[in-house]
This record gives sequence, C-alpha cells and structure tokens, in this order.
Amino acid sequence: MFRLFGSFLFTATLLAVIVLPGGAAAQIFETKAKQAYLIEAETGTVLFAKNEDDLIPPASLAKLMTMEMVFNALKMGQLTLEDEFQVSENAWRTGGAVSGTSTMFAEINSSIRLADLIRGVIVQSGNDACIVIAEGMAGSEDNFAEMMTERARALGLEKSVFGNSTGLPHPDARVTVRELVLLARHIQQSYPEYYTIYSELDFTWNKIFQRNRNPLLRSNIGVDGLKTGFTEESGYGIVSSIQRDGRRLFLAMSGMSSIKERAEEARKMLEWGLRSFEKRELFADGEIIGNASVYGGERSKVALMAGGPVNIFVPVTNADRLKARIVYDWPLTAPVDEGRPVGTLNVWIGDTLSQQTPLFAAESVPKGPLHKRAFDALQELMLFWL
Repeated sequence: MFRLFGSFLFTATLLAVIVLPGGAAAQIFETKAKQAYLIEAETGTVLFAKNEDDLIPPASLAKLMTMEMVFNALKMGQLTLEDEFQVSENAWRTGGAVSGTSTMFAEINSSIRLADLIRGVIVQSGNDACIVIAEGMAGSEDNFAEMMTERARALGLEKSVFGNSTGLPHPDARVTVRELVLLARHIQQSYPEYYTIYSELDFTWNKIFQRNRNPLLRSNIGVDGLKTGFTEESGYGIVSSIQRDGRRLFLAMSGMSSIKERAEEARKMLEWGLRSFEKRELFADGEIIGNASVYGGERSKVALMAGGPVNIFVPVTNADRLKARIVYDWPLTAPVDEGRPVGTLNVWIGDTLSQQTPLFAAESVPKGPLHKRAFDALQELMLFWL
C-alpha cells in the first residue's frame, strides 16, 4: 500500500478473475520512432506505448492545438467561417512567402475568410495562416499561445506547453505524444464537421496549388488525418488517424530520421494495430466489478460498477495474461451515495497500462452506529501504523 495525503491508495479485489487464453509472451512490435503512442478510439485501449511522456518540441503538430482553438470558438458562436482576418506584416514576414517555411502564400495587408485560413493551416500547413488567426483571435501570437496552453489544461493535457501558433522553434514549447493523441481524438470526436477537412488532398490559394503534406492520405488504407511536423531537435513526427472496418485508431510518433521513414513507420504501426487486436468484453453494463472497503458505514463494503460496459482490445495471438486492479483512496468514509465516483479499474496487457475506467458506487451505504464507527476508527489507526 502507498500512503497518499493522509489516506492509503488501496487495491480492491475484483469479483471476476480476468484471464485470457494464450501464451505467456505479449505481442511485440518494434519501431524506429523515438516516441510513439497508439490507441483504439472507442475504448481508449493503449495498443502501443514508447517514451510516450517524453517532452519534445511540437513542430507543426502544434497546429492541432491552434485548430482546436478555432473549432471551439466556432462551436461556441464566437466566430463564423465567413469572418475575415487581416494579414499583418508580422504574419507575412514570419510565416509567409519570404520566411522560407511552410506557407499559405497569403498577401500582406489582404483579408482572408476564416474558412480559407483553416484550409491554409490544415492542408498547406501555412505558418502565415496560423499567425493571422492568432493575431485575429488574441491580438498577438504571444497572447494566443498563452490561451493555447490554458485550453490544453482544460482538455486534460497536463504537460504540453505552447509557445506560438505555428510550432516554429520556441524554447518553452513542449508536448508529449500521449497528449497529442488525446488532442487528436478530442478534435475528431468533438468537431466531426471540421475534422473532415484533414482528409482534403489539396488546396489552392493565391493561384498556388499545394497538396496536403500528410502522405498517408494517398495510401488508400483508411487514413483521414491529421498532421505531420519536423524540427532539427525532434526529427520527423506525425499524428495520424485511421478508420477501417468500423474501427478507428489514433497514433502519434516522433523522432524519425526522414520523410520516408516517418511514412513507413506510421503505416506499419497503423496496419499492425488494426490486424493484431480484437475486441473483448470484460464487464457487461451494470455488472458489479468489485468491492471497496467503507469506514464508519452500516456495511463494511460497497459494490462498484462502471458507467457502462467495459470493453478492451487485446492481442489476437500470443495474448499475455490480462491483469486488472481496482484502485481507490482509503479510507472511503460513510455515507457513500449511489453513483459516487470511488476509484478506477486499471487494466494491464503485459507491462502496458492499457486502460483506465472510472468506477462508481453501485449502492448507498449510510453511516453506521457509534460502535461500528469506533471499531473502524481503531482498524484505521492500526493500518496507519503498519
């Protein structure tokens, strides 16, 4: 047991033993990427993880956060697709044709509809388009970057920090591939009407035709997004999603040595993820998963259940033993109301923590009589000193 802020982090006994048939060895996949994270979208099952919490420069992958800011403003009614933004000299010099970076080729002092700027960012990876949006929404790119980081925290991205709207080198800007995957999944699930833009193959602006920089869109394997990036420090990276046969995966990779290697490694991992895992039901909707100890209640335990069925994707062959634990803070003090969040069901496949599911009290446990509370207090004191 581990002491945590005056409580104990306890593991509860599951009511069902989760064991899948198969050999002892977990399925193995190797990648040249320095960092990689692959999940199945519906269940959130982690299929592959490698240095997923390393902090790395975001490069153009930061533009996912820039677009989330835009999509959220559109959803909230703060912007419309017909709104026009002015191209400043700063946007033109820093991210335009004269910058030598990826650009939309926006003309200085021109006005551009937001609908076109969005495609300038997503399809053409235009740094000028990003800066135009940032200045239009926040007055300056510095202000917009602060808003990006604040929004990231609101979305549950605990580590990522954004220094600008473009992903151009910045000393403070850092992300993780885990959080990039969570961001991509959020964009696809929260803004489906705009997510489709990520699959557009080309866009022409200022009479200049440019193809989408995501090479996997043209591979005909089911990839429909999202973004590529490169910096000298972090190498070549990609955030990608694939949907095929009713299944969707999200992948983020970084640290590859070339455009070709990035495309090959991403394609291989996505294909492996689709063919090498199958869906299993661990617990049905409404099924009691386990019990947690209650202090000072009429009963000493409370039954726990998830908010719905608990499904997970497991390796098709050579499946390792599936391990599961219920984790909660002890002591759980009465009264406990039905539906109260109590803990988490953690499921491992091999050494990988593949899924975490919130658990709730399946019943109410009122306060117990005085002698019961006194006995539980003595028990807590004894456990505290163990």
